[in-house]
Amino acid sequence: MNQPTYQYYCEVFKGQTMPYAFVDVDLLNENIKQLKKRAAHKLVRIASKSLRCTAVMKHILDAGTPYQGIMAFTAPEASFLYEQGFNDLLVAYPTWHPDQVGEVCDNLQKGAIIYLMIDSVAHIKHLNKIAAALQTVIPVCMDIDMSSDFPGIHFGVYRSGITGKKKAKKVLDAIEAAPFIRLAGVMGYEAQIAGLGDNVAGKRMMNKVIRQLKKRSVKEIAKRRYKLVNLIAERGIKLDFVNGGGTGSLETTTKERAVTEVTVGSGFYASGLFDNYSNFKHLPAAAYAIEIVRKPKANIYTCLGGGYNASGTPGNDKAPVPYLPKGIKLTANEGAGEVQTPIVYKGKEKLNLGSPVFLRHSKAGELCERFNHLFLVSDGKIIDKVPTYRGQGKCFL
Repeated sequence: MNQPTYQYYCEVFKGQTMPYAFVDVDLLNENIKQLKKRAAHKLVRIASKSLRCTAVMKHILDAGTPYQGIMAFTAPEASFLYEQGFNDLLVAYPTWHPDQVGEVCDNLQKGAIIYLMIDSVAHIKHLNKIAAALQTVIPVCMDIDMSSDFPGIHFGVYRSGITGKKKAKKVLDAIEAAPFIRLAGVMGYEAQIAGLGDNVAGKRMMNKVIRQLKKRSVKEIAKRRYKLVNLIAERGIKLDFVNGGGTGSLETTTKERAVTEVTVGSGFYASGLFDNYSNFKHLPAAAYAIEIVRKPKANIYTCLGGGYNASGTPGNDKAPVPYLPKGIKLTANEGAGEVQTPIVYKGKEKLNLGSPVFLRHSKAGELCERFNHLFLVSDGKIIDKVPTYRGQGKCFL
């Protein structure tokens, strides 16, 4: 499928006030098809963190199998999504505050399917105490560590404390002693595979090292996940699901027999960081436009706003990615700024004061924290204007 041109989007958005963000539904649909192929018959749970727009999530779920369920990032978000008509909601991070747990219990009593995340005995005891007071059984998912420790390198993220069978047994013992807790799922997120690019331009040696580390890590974590799932089965516990992976690890995670579902988020929008992978390429379905308001010198066009940098360790990879017209670049000294963003351009398109410049966010969902609405584009026209979480008055993290 051919990617749209600068003139295509200029015509689509002619007269619109900038800045604005949009999702190209035609490209999104192509990503949905490609991700289905990459999922290799595993169910796909949608990571809301990377989308943050209920209309887009509904659109993906309407595509049918294998798309099923949402991975929310907080309990309040899961409760909100349930109110919006979503169900089968896995909360990806532990919930501690009693009010938030209580709201989940209220929704469970109404028929919601919401799984809370745990990775310690402390989590179990705390949740069980609240659930007992409310006479509600809370289904939980046990998050297991999927990082790899090599000599001098912690390859992965600091997430769960369950690193093997010994620690898992302690948590399982606590669950069996907690009458208001039901172990319903297992999750293991291999961030070092799913979220780390291995085809970054200009970093040939680093790419080679990362690929080798990934190859070693994949074998190790697959064995670890299999052993822990078997340990649970030996205790007679029947799980609703075993979740793994992310956009960047589908090819390896789907090969694991123990895994029943994979999680996908960023692949739907294909944000800037996901340009840096060697084994797949998805289409840039989400972008934003900023307006040229100054021309201080030849080939320099200064735009209003645009400094939507991504979270994480500071670096050039967290900056917005110049998109259209092809050939635009950020300046080395200013980059993308809070109130102005200079652009260097020596291409063929005629840029004037008032012209748009299109950029893509480095990380997928964070773009929506900057905009109240997304324009939905298809077949050369705007087909809808839908609210983001922010547009619905929500800010969960």
